Amino acid sequence: MKASTINELKQELVSTPAPALVDLCLRLAKFKKENKELLTYLLFEANNTTAYIRSVKDEMVLQFADINKSNVYFVKKTLRKILRTVKKYIRYSGLSIVEVELLIYFCESMKDLNIPIDKNPVLLNIYQNQLKNIQKALNGLHEDLQYDYLKAVEQL
Repeated sequence: MKASTINELKQELVSTPAPALVDLCLRLAKFKKENKELLTYLLFEANNTTAYIRSVKDEMVLQFADINKSNVYFVKKTLRKILRTVKKYIRYSGLSIVEVELLIYFCESMKDLNIPIDKNPVLLNIYQNQLKNIQKALNGLHEDLQYDYLKAVEQL
């Protein structure tokens, strides 16, 4: 089966009555966990960005607490897992401010692990790539916000 284009789907959804749209959304949410999480974000959390950022940061705190520091291999695997989760939440919101805040918090938490980031090239690459992503996201923000966040980035 070939998937339809976004434009074709949009045209069909516009012509669909409201009760049928509700059924379609519920059926879509049943198939994949990410669909359900996105729908949850859009319905309950999209209107309060600060609470959303706070909840994601709380989840990150729990994940950083579970890192096994006995071996650098485990640290790398866990950091990548945390980063995958953070990127997923950033995709849900689609806002630059959420991306900047979460990635800054990720980098701060990574530095707080007290592991030598600069001695391991993979850890250093993870860290530097997130700094690059922060810089890209900062370009989409208002100048006043850019100035505030640039101070935080310079501390990193």
